[in-house]
Amino acid sequence: MSLQISEQNGTFHLNGKLNASTLNFFNTYFEYNLSQEKSIVVNIDKVIEIDKNGVEAFRNFTKNAFLNQKVFQIVGNGCKEIYDDFNQTNVA
Repeated sequence: MSLQISEQNGTFHLNGKLNASTLNFFNTYFEYNLSQEKSIVVNIDKVIEIDKNGVEAFRNFTKNAFLNQKVFQIVGNGCKEIYDDFNQTNVA
């Protein structure tokens, strides 16, 4: 399954896998949207798989948004690996 991104009421919904094969699409899509918006909310309820590249992409978007005084927010109950990674980073 590939990665699908849809927007509903200002929230971007991810559906599928965020891995090396879908990362370029993900990065291009959110680089553009983050350059146009002050705040991005990404719902990961339907993310069924994420690899280390996908987790790193989320980390980079969060960092870049902060440095540019913007918001990149991840919501939903999708892949636990995302939250585990962010929690480990915040503890260290």
